[in-house]
Amino acid sequence: MSLLARPSIAALGAKTLQRLTLLASRRPSGPGSDAASHARFPEYPRRVRELTVPTSVAPARATVYLPAAEVTAPPVHVNFHGGGYVMSLTELDDPLCRFLAAEAGLAVVNVDYVVAPQHPFPAPPRQAYEVVRWVAEHAAEQGWDGSRLTVGGQSAGGGLAAAVARQAWEEGGPSIALQVLHYPPLDLVTSAADKRAAIAKPMLRPWMAEVFDTAYVPEPKRRADPLVSPAHPSDTADLTGIAPAVVITAEYDLLRAEGERYASRLGAVGALVEHHEVGGVDHGYDGKDDVKAREVYALVARHLRAVREKGA
Repeated sequence: MSLLARPSIAALGAKTLQRLTLLASRRPSGPGSDAASHARFPEYPRRVRELTVPTSVAPARATVYLPAAEVTAPPVHVNFHGGGYVMSLTELDDPLCRFLAAEAGLAVVNVDYVVAPQHPFPAPPRQAYEVVRWVAEHAAEQGWDGSRLTVGGQSAGGGLAAAVARQAWEEGGPSIALQVLHYPPLDLVTSAADKRAAIAKPMLRPWMAEVFDTAYVPEPKRRADPLVSPAHPSDTADLTGIAPAVVITAEYDLLRAEGERYASRLGAVGALVEHHEVGGVDHGYDGKDDVKAREVYALVARHLRAVREKGA
């Protein structure tokens, strides 16, 4: 066992990353700052309002991105940001949320969920599920159409979106029309050191994944939970009836194989709408590559528009 696999050390590392992320977000400009995220894709205006959702875990702050003013009762998409389950990178998804709100004509609820080590598993997926359930149940008062509900996320947010879809399937609702999983971590049972990327030095290094995984789920035996590792062979449930999914993987990503396995598993029960692999890129590519980001965000928007049109 490496030092980083010790919960106390991983927690210290995670808290250090949190502090560094907070400092970066507050810079006037530069990579990682909120201002830099808001400046991307300037053709999509930032029409937002703030929202706080009560949950049994803790109140969840969220930013609601609104479509064009003439859209009434639009579909609603709940987005969960990445950050290894330890960093609150809500504003990093601002370009994505503005893009989807405009191009898919829907409301996007971007959730600032609780993170580890302060809130380890199962708090984040439970809170995420309760947020989605609240979004569905309070649709009329919020001005969106809860019958056309979708969820999605990037990296750890994709893992949470998968966990939300799993809980909705197991607990009888709410009905989710689509889950969008963008380079998600779906197997925390397999050690990061045993995962292989297609390049020698992937962006997500094994030591980073070890910190994230240990801070999020300190007890190794709990990492086989279906809400954590649905792509691991230990999860053998028949997923027939789970929300249909778009799974997006990156060719050079350390997490590519588990995304492929989960896509295959969903496909076996007729729940895979599309598995799209983005060639020549690594984990988190869309944070820097505007061209690739636009291409993939447009693909996501097309699938979300299909949900809107099907329910219209």
